[in-house]
Amino acid sequence: MKLKYYTIPTAVFFVITAALIAYFFPREGKFRYQFYEGKPWRYGLLTAPGDFPIYKTDEQIKAERDSVLNSFEPYFRLNKEIGIAEVDKLREAYATLDHQHITPPYMQYIDRSLVQLYKSGIVSYQELEDLKKENRERINVLENNVAKTHYVSDLFTVRTAYEFILNNAPPHLDKDLLRTCNVNNFLTENISYDKDMSDKVAENLLNSVPIANGMVQAGERIVDRGEIVDNRTYNILRSLKIVHEAKTGGNQRQGLMIGGQFVLVFGIIFCFWLYLWSFRSRILYSRKNTSFMLLCISVSCLLTEVCIRYNLFNVYILPYAIIPIVVRTFFDSRTALFAHLIIVLICSLMVPYPHEFLILQIIAGMVVTFSLKDLSERSQLIRCAFFLYLSYTLSYTGMAIYMEADISKINWLMLLYFGINFILLMFAYILVYMLEKVFGYVSSITLVELSNINNPLLKSLSEVAPGTFQHSLQVSTLASDAAVKIGANAQLVRTGAMYHDIGKMANPAFFTENQTSVNPHDQLPYEQSARIIIGHVTEGVKTAEKASLPQAIIDFIRTHHGRGKAKYFYTMYRNKYPGKEIDETLFTYPGPNPFSKETGVLMMADSVEAASRSLKEHTEEKITELVNRIIDGQQADGLLKNTPLTFRDVELVKNTFIEKLKIMYHTRISYPEMKK
Repeated sequence: MKLKYYTIPTAVFFVITAALIAYFFPREGKFRYQFYEGKPWRYGLLTAPGDFPIYKTDEQIKAERDSVLNSFEPYFRLNKEIGIAEVDKLREAYATLDHQHITPPYMQYIDRSLVQLYKSGIVSYQELEDLKKENRERINVLENNVAKTHYVSDLFTVRTAYEFILNNAPPHLDKDLLRTCNVNNFLTENISYDKDMSDKVAENLLNSVPIANGMVQAGERIVDRGEIVDNRTYNILRSLKIVHEAKTGGNQRQGLMIGGQFVLVFGIIFCFWLYLWSFRSRILYSRKNTSFMLLCISVSCLLTEVCIRYNLFNVYILPYAIIPIVVRTFFDSRTALFAHLIIVLICSLMVPYPHEFLILQIIAGMVVTFSLKDLSERSQLIRCAFFLYLSYTLSYTGMAIYMEADISKINWLMLLYFGINFILLMFAYILVYMLEKVFGYVSSITLVELSNINNPLLKSLSEVAPGTFQHSLQVSTLASDAAVKIGANAQLVRTGAMYHDIGKMANPAFFTENQTSVNPHDQLPYEQSARIIIGHVTEGVKTAEKASLPQAIIDFIRTHHGRGKAKYFYTMYRNKYPGKEIDETLFTYPGPNPFSKETGVLMMADSVEAASRSLKEHTEEKITELVNRIIDGQQADGLLKNTPLTFRDVELVKNTFIEKLKIMYHTRISYPEMKK
């Protein structure tokens, strides 16, 4: 029933992930051939499937268009009415001038000059400067929608027109007197830039530049296996690729393309589902774990799609190896490598050179798996990033030399991309911490740090309750060894055991391992003693939450007694009051019962270690009888029924406890005294 309940939602998650990745997949059709200029053609004979043009490169088209624009002559519009109006205004103003000084020859000269200037054209200062900056020698002047060519050198501004009138006056005219005529009042621009016409003509000129240079006829031989792809063949292949991608990108084929992409992506992700179903059911049947794994895959693929679609940067800058690092930190090496393979397989469908991409990324995934085999320190993440940089560099260099057979053709800029990748991988340290907080995971690195006896909380436990601290050390040894035997998380059990009794720091003297000679329970009723003993669980939870311990560690504190009873005081109470009705909740721990292999192992180890201290003889028979009695009693009380422990697991745990207790309590030989 449990399998049915969880399989349906997680299966839906996989389908949604495949649909999301396929939806954002690049839509242009993929050309089936890879080719490089100056390299041999690796496929068979290729002939033209149909007629297609040989397209020029972007650089060639840009050069030709720049040449067209350099020879382009912009368009201006002449307003004849302005010149006529200004000349008429001059003649009207002549009547108000001082005829005693301004004689007719002055006015005749100014009149002729204005007519000449307006015929040549007066433009604004800024427009003339722009023409000179663009090195324009000629312009087209529209007059009654008829274009006539004018030289830029013949154009005037208001200022140069005024200077022209003064500087070209006949010798018999006085320039000072000419200045009093206020000639500048009759000068204004009569030619202005016609942007619409200029843009229209320029666009037509640019469109007239041919984008192709020749044609390839259907059936024409293009290249055969082993031939070197020269410049002309490269341009033909590039043109064939452009035609192919243009055809496959049409609206009629979009639906089929999306469907094919979904089937392909879903097939790859379904392989990941099969892996989890076959080997990692604990991950598959947990919504949190499934969401985390699919989020890693989705984010990596979507980032690749965005990078490729918008050509943001080189794809090798993306730190693909950060996913196996994170997955290895929280799960295991095999799952990390498999998740990485799923990601690079999907991304290889999008990147320009999939063969090279697959080789480099698969090597990177294997390096992560090997370098993080035993992850226990955060410094290992930095070392792993350094190994990844070396593997990228060496793999790319070797591949480039193999394919080019020429060291000078190695793209050394790739080393810069790998360096940026290395820097981004350094953020795995921060990412692991963030994911721990978001998903509630506890990495093995954090567990090792928490189990350090110099940790403030453990140091306080060793000082306030030294007996409890020693008990915790012994329990951690028993539990971690048993966890290894049954395939549980030994580091998690070891750390949980170190903290499971921290609640005893509130009343250390009430627990036998911390007592010397006086037992405060002798003066208390059994109910109150039981309440104090049981209270160490709730006090431990409060202390752990105050210290911001991970939830996985707090679970050990809550469950290490489960819903069991404080049996010593419960039994003493029943013996003292045999006929009295008893409120069993007064002697029952709050729980809950253990729910995982790790919490179940800790409960057994805690009870067995505590009970072993009461043995007067630590023989193999006594230890075996004790271990079997304690664990069988827990099973009979139903305290372990929520754990996934099998009968075989329980037997392995028992045998491990017996062997470890025999070693812990072995008898030392007495050393002889030296005879005098």
